[in-house]
Amino acid sequence: MPDTPEPDEDDDLELTPAPKPVHYAEQALLGALLLEPTRLADTEPLIAHHFDSHTHGALFTAIRTLPPPNPDDHAKDTAWLNAVLDHARPRAPGLSASYIHALIQFCPQPKHAAAYASMIRADNARRILRAHAERLASTATDPGQPNQAATTLGMADDISRVLDSLAEQFAPHPGSLPRTALPLDVPRQAGQEDLDEERLLLATATAYPAEVQKMRWLTEADFLLPLHATLWQSITALVYRGDMVDPVTVLGEAQHRGLLTDSLTPNDLMALVSTPAGSPEHWGERILKRALLVRAQTVAARITAYTDDSANTPHQLITGSRRALADLNALRVRWNRATGPAHAPRRKLPARAAPPCPATSLPLRSAPPTSRTN
Repeated sequence: MPDTPEPDEDDDLELTPAPKPVHYAEQALLGALLLEPTRLADTEPLIAHHFDSHTHGALFTAIRTLPPPNPDDHAKDTAWLNAVLDHARPRAPGLSASYIHALIQFCPQPKHAAAYASMIRADNARRILRAHAERLASTATDPGQPNQAATTLGMADDISRVLDSLAEQFAPHPGSLPRTALPLDVPRQAGQEDLDEERLLLATATAYPAEVQKMRWLTEADFLLPLHATLWQSITALVYRGDMVDPVTVLGEAQHRGLLTDSLTPNDLMALVSTPAGSPEHWGERILKRALLVRAQTVAARITAYTDDSANTPHQLITGSRRALADLNALRVRWNRATGPAHAPRRKLPARAAPPCPATSLPLRSAPPTSRTN
């Protein structure tokens, strides 16, 4: 078998200062299969795509594709190894005979091929899950994405399907909860338009309290500004008790909740809830959509943190990722209630001037259009 030198430009075959554990698992497995091709049966359901190294995947494909040699003949000559090399080279031009011999020498125990294959599949699971988390984060932060909320939830569904598939491949074990230190929740940026929408919701909810009865899918946690969140609690408390709702009664409820301060006067507060525009459900959906997208970003960051922690086993990755998705699914339920087929059409009202802004909030611009695409 010709012995050609490895080209310097083949990064797959260059040893890095600190190779990942899967690098050694791939080398050990390939060495086992090159030495004892009958061990291939111990590697199922491993495929070339599971390998981190493209060159290693190409070599594994060649081993799987070519008929195994007669064990006696294989022990005497290198004909089958030559055939494997020739088959793999079109996909991995840098592969050399010397590297194949190095793999054979590296393998500690060919009979441990199944364990090496399991390590490779576990590392591939980590990479796949991380890639899906990156796509979820990218979609949730891309305002140009058509039907952004639905597309984001579709990405989350993809992760759920990946987790279901991985759960079938890797058995659970004791101590399956990951101990990874999770990143902080993604900060929610309070842009001027976002705050305007919250104020318009408060004003329209005060003007049309009957519609608030249908908006139990919106909670104070969805708001960006604590002041707005507490005012929403004040309005909904009046509505759910069946009390009268107008700027003055909202003022009374807000007073009981300790909202009035030197910087937020009664006049400021009543002005904030006195100029409706559009419909409460329209503004409420936009607020809920924003909260949904931010939650999706947080979920993606948590899953990424789990995959970056090499101490986590595949089952720990599965358990932690499912828990992260549960937080998003709780918001999904409320989003579906707000936008589902049975949802009543929004009443469209003429746009009016936006309510004056109290001293504790940012200046309020003119009201945005009453109909927008979610």
